[in-house]
Amino acid sequence: MTRLGALITEAIVHHYGRDEFLRRMAHPFWFQSFGAVMGMDWHSSGITTSVIGSLKRGLAPLSRELGIHVCGGRGQHSRKTPEELAAISNRVGIDGGALAGTSRLVAKVDSAAVQDGFDLYLHGFIVTDDGKWVVVQQGMNGDRRQARRYHWLSEGLEGFLDSPHAAIEGRGQGEIINLADHRAHASRSVQLDLLASLGPDRIVSEVIALEGRGPVERAQPMLPHLVMPAHHDVRESDVNMKRLHGTLAAAADRGPADFEQLLLVPGVGARTVKALAMVAEVVHGAPCRFSDPARFSLAHGGKDRHPFPVPLQVYDETIRVMKSAVGKGRLGREEELQALKRLDDQARQLERYATGPDLKEIVAGEFRASPALGGRSVFGWETSSGPEGAGGGNGGRRRSSSSRP
Repeated sequence: MTRLGALITEAIVHHYGRDEFLRRMAHPFWFQSFGAVMGMDWHSSGITTSVIGSLKRGLAPLSRELGIHVCGGRGQHSRKTPEELAAISNRVGIDGGALAGTSRLVAKVDSAAVQDGFDLYLHGFIVTDDGKWVVVQQGMNGDRRQARRYHWLSEGLEGFLDSPHAAIEGRGQGEIINLADHRAHASRSVQLDLLASLGPDRIVSEVIALEGRGPVERAQPMLPHLVMPAHHDVRESDVNMKRLHGTLAAAADRGPADFEQLLLVPGVGARTVKALAMVAEVVHGAPCRFSDPARFSLAHGGKDRHPFPVPLQVYDETIRVMKSAVGKGRLGREEELQALKRLDDQARQLERYATGPDLKEIVAGEFRASPALGGRSVFGWETSSGPEGAGGGNGGRRRSSSSRP
């Protein structure tokens, strides 16, 4: 994930610039698809930790070249964000003190101003050499065992208490206290006045008097709002099949045309081109194309064996092709990067009329091929075909779900 995530980031920056990469990180559907195409469990809250951690490791050696720096992370790593920002500011000349204040304020808004039952445990702060930033935070509701992700983007941000989020990902949990809503300005002002003049006892009596009154204003306009299902398996209802068939048809059509020399290399074949077609969409696709992030798990599977084990041979070949394309692109030789873009363009054209097998057939085929492609999951290597059967298709090494990491 570290290697592929860094290469996808390089390709996006090469084609569209750093600002576009920040915009994509602030979009919950793209973020989830990004994690899924890298082989993380497509439905899992762990995508957030894995993507931030992978980018932090993968982009660190490239920070001077790309001008992108990843700070923070999960747990104790989140608390190191201010000092990491200070170190970056000393190297590139941005205002580390102001950025550290932004980091603390964003965390405080999502933990105190927004009281929704989710306790923050992850804070990822990505900043560029020109001081632009994106923040991705995640909280957990322990009782419900559900996560909620909060996306912030510096571009267009006018304040931290006027509906500042770029997006929020998670299920609705009923009424919440949201003092970061643009309609809460009067409430925030009155609260300060009450605290100064009345004291806590009088405030409590005022709250009691207000109980039972319903909302009088129209709800805040919806942000991009991703809600992931509870089931682990990838179902046909989770996937836009027209887009999937278009991708598979483009891989079959453009792959031989654009990757003739590539396909002569041992180990690289039609299956790798299918994965590259989905990686190409993550690089080039518009936000509207990521409404079904489950589809991108069909590129490299998932470490939890859903929709199928990660085919490590395909994954390694995807990394090798992307590394070659990005490396040549740096030298002004765009042919491989342009071939990837044509693969994505063709998928969009073909999806209007392409047809193909249903999702169960596609997944079953992947399971059959898995042992030959180096299929692996947290349960071990794949040594028998099929998603079911003795040992769950992994030589009997499958552990119970209670022991999953």
